[in-house]
Amino acid sequence: MKSRNTALVLGATGLVGKALVTQLLADPRYIKVTCLVRKPLKHSDYPDVEGKLEPIVIDFEALQDYQGYFNADHIYVCLGTTIKQAKSKTVFRKVDFEYVHIAAQLARAQKVQSFVWISSVGANAKSKRFYLRVKGELENAILNMSGLAHASAVRPSLLLGNRAEVRFLERVGIMFANFISPLLFGRWAKYKPVSARQVAAHMITLQDFTSKRGIQ
Repeated sequence: MKSRNTALVLGATGLVGKALVTQLLADPRYIKVTCLVRKPLKHSDYPDVEGKLEPIVIDFEALQDYQGYFNADHIYVCLGTTIKQAKSKTVFRKVDFEYVHIAAQLARAQKVQSFVWISSVGANAKSKRFYLRVKGELENAILNMSGLAHASAVRPSLLLGNRAEVRFLERVGIMFANFISPLLFGRWAKYKPVSARQVAAHMITLQDFTSKRGIQ
């Protein structure tokens, strides 16, 4: 990776997004970190010591109108929701497939150096589970997109970190996952819970291996 890079982040307010922006701002190889967001960021959440952060409030329904911001060296996409949050499969697909796919197309048009986005462990276009099927369909759509160089999908399992809202069942799930984590090894290791900081760090690391393309 060269020493003076620019980054564009979509999904900066989520669990991984916050960790990612924080790490990018602390990384001396980056001189500017632009974040496309729905609403103004709380600057107290992002330690911008050197004035690198550039938050831009946009309308994601018109994401294609913001193509100029996609001329960054590296594009990071942390967009994602859940069926419960989205309240419908249609809205879920719009956020988790359409927005990310459009971002990949805009990145291709700007000939970016690399494009990394968050998928999910178990993503499979043939899955019976809607969530995993959409994630798998997106992987296929982006990784088979001609002209987009150095695209990588990160597949985390259950994410650990300080969420703004943690529901009871989610807390129980995290406790159970941590309990069985030592038993997960070999081909089951990918199902171990992982911290948002680790996922963010891995996304940045992928930029050092831009000759690769695929699932990481």
